[in-house]
Amino acid sequence: MKHSSSSSRARSALQLLVAVVFLLPLFWMVSAALHPAGVPLPTSLQLLPSRPTLSNFTRVWELVHIGRFALNSMLVVALGVPLTLVTGSWAGLAMARLAPAWQRRWVIISLAVLMVPGIALWSTRFFLYEKLGWLDSIWALIAPAWMGTSPFYVLMFYRAFRRIPAATYDAAQLDGAGVLQMWWWVALPIVRPTAIGVALLSFVFYWGDFISPLLYLSSQSHYTLPVALQLFQQLSRSQWALLMAATAWATLIPVVLFIALQPYFARIDE
Repeated sequence: MKHSSSSSRARSALQLLVAVVFLLPLFWMVSAALHPAGVPLPTSLQLLPSRPTLSNFTRVWELVHIGRFALNSMLVVALGVPLTLVTGSWAGLAMARLAPAWQRRWVIISLAVLMVPGIALWSTRFFLYEKLGWLDSIWALIAPAWMGTSPFYVLMFYRAFRRIPAATYDAAQLDGAGVLQMWWWVALPIVRPTAIGVALLSFVFYWGDFISPLLYLSSQSHYTLPVALQLFQQLSRSQWALLMAATAWATLIPVVLFIALQPYFARIDE
């Protein structure tokens, strides 16, 4: 009993230490945002500024349209994440239902595409979006979602669907289920943890995407939050407090969403 109790305390202490390590950058960001604007940040460890102020959090709204950029980012996420889940799971299920030889071929192709550097696709995507009339629109930002966003997400779904016994698919077909019905009612509920993981990864991808808005958007009204942060960085090298305040606003929505979804994450393995 004593061994079990000490092991539980050690595990709790380790979890607390990991949580502190991950929360430390967020704490430093908020602490830096509380410094007066124009004052250089301290070079030594300082938990809170000597004269903390909340004015930076309101001033950033006066300098840049944070609300508009946040709405644009939320729109990109609201369209990109569900579309990624649909197309990525479709591709993964299709690969899992192929013959083993064809599965290996498509896995190799997916890995090869995954190794292509993103910078090699910038010019090709630009000309393609121009022909499609997607430049300076939200469609240029969510275009990768039509193909699962990343081959890695497709491979995640493929591995999850492949672990489902073939008898499960055969039973669904005998009951008269079509391909879409088998995907929605049978396969997708079984791989729910993988779907949650892909949703989180794609959320991080689209929420923090800086290159796509910079390359494919020309109207400021279409900019997203990462571009807004770049605008603050260009103000002055001494305005780090304003940049940290804007970063805090950009971080607030993912943090609130993560906290709100905690009860759902706890029920994933049930």
